[in-house]
Amino acid sequence: MSVSDCVFCKIASGQIPARLVFEDEEFVAFHDLKPQAPVHVLLIPKAHFSTLLEVQDAGLLGRALLAVSETARRLNVAEEGFRTVINCGDNGGQTVYHLHFHILGGRFLQWPPG
Repeated sequence: MSVSDCVFCKIASGQIPARLVFEDEEFVAFHDLKPQAPVHVLLIPKAHFSTLLEVQDAGLLGRALLAVSETARRLNVAEEGFRTVINCGDNGGQTVYHLHFHILGGRFLQWPPG
């Protein structure tokens, strides 16, 4: 898939509307269309990376986790707890090939997840 066909790139650029929770110069967070918990938000980098394996910038990943933390605070799940998931590849459950961080909360989350 090319970047021009990537649905998350289109959300990041504003071509496709989404319910935004957080945005800065590098990342955007928005509500998942098929939530798996009362709170289910996706945080994506605005730059396109198909999977976690493509990222060579440790600073970008660190800033992404800081953005995850800020998003969890904005969603009022930081204090009670939340889960962050990065699916990578087909066997990892990745369905959209643009790096994204799931932020899930609002209820007790079982382990193992599935």
